[in-house]
Amino acid sequence: MASDLAASTASALARSARQPVRPPLLRPGDRVCIVSPASPPDPELVKVGERVLSSWGLVPERGAHIFDHFGYLAGTDRDRLADLNAALRDPTCRAVIATRGGYGVQRIIDGIDFRAVQRDPKLVVGFSDITALLMELWNRTRLVTVHGPMVQLLDESTAPLSAGSLRDALMTSQPITLTSDPREPSARAGRPGRASGVLLGGNLTLLASSVGTESLPDLRGAILLIEEVGEPPYRIDRMLTQLRRARALDGIAGLALGQFTDILVSTVAGADFSLPEVLRDRLSDLDVPILGGLPVGHGTEQLTVPLGVHATLDTHAGTLTMSAGVAAASPVAAPTPPPPAVAG
Repeated sequence: MASDLAASTASALARSARQPVRPPLLRPGDRVCIVSPASPPDPELVKVGERVLSSWGLVPERGAHIFDHFGYLAGTDRDRLADLNAALRDPTCRAVIATRGGYGVQRIIDGIDFRAVQRDPKLVVGFSDITALLMELWNRTRLVTVHGPMVQLLDESTAPLSAGSLRDALMTSQPITLTSDPREPSARAGRPGRASGVLLGGNLTLLASSVGTESLPDLRGAILLIEEVGEPPYRIDRMLTQLRRARALDGIAGLALGQFTDILVSTVAGADFSLPEVLRDRLSDLDVPILGGLPVGHGTEQLTVPLGVHATLDTHAGTLTMSAGVAAASPVAAPTPPPPAVAG
């Protein structure tokens, strides 16, 4: 048992010591692969999103099964995984963008071709249920990923800030700074201070449901980003409590609280807690700086952030700053595809 623990600790330290891998920037003319690794999207909204991507000079290409239906999933596990791996293996595909979240990524992440990701790092975009994919890519390959709007959410007529933020993240290497919005409920759950570390995290439900698996990242020294949608305060309490009891929050450098939208009325009898009350109650005693009100998550105007890059959280300035963007400043040539296998 002692040897198993030592091996597990050594493996964790080896993973944490690897340097982040920043994929190359997108350029006009680049192909971007659209996949549905979770729930089925709205075809009409996907068409709108494809027009937005095309307006940036990109060439969107659909996976074979993006509109499939298999219950609440966008096709069978086998087909969703096949589309995702095909995109990750394709040397002419320079970004992989999910159509939407929903549910389903955790069912397929163990079958991802991580060697393909290591051979040819490319931009991977999504949030919500796609958090599971972004966490797994960080753990297995140290790939810097893109927490940002998915294809069916791209509509420059209704959310120009969101679309522009994603475009800048994918096609420029400029630093990214987010400013706390006092109108967001999580803005009232802050704790003063300044902290720096690698920015990790995403959707709270996916973080909590990864406890006990190898998918939950080692968060020691990290700035943890969390956001949520459609949950009552007591469930948010329960998920934060689960992370705490699993010691997942031990040693974090700071907390970046994004959008908590469509908070439901609790069904628990008696007086309810508000969202800020729950966040303060479950997080303030961690003795780390907490900056809330960040425009990241399921809100109408959601901004794009890179996960896996160094970030500085400053509650006095009300900012979360990433000195480097998602992608490498100098695009690299696409790798030569491997020769076809020869049957023997």
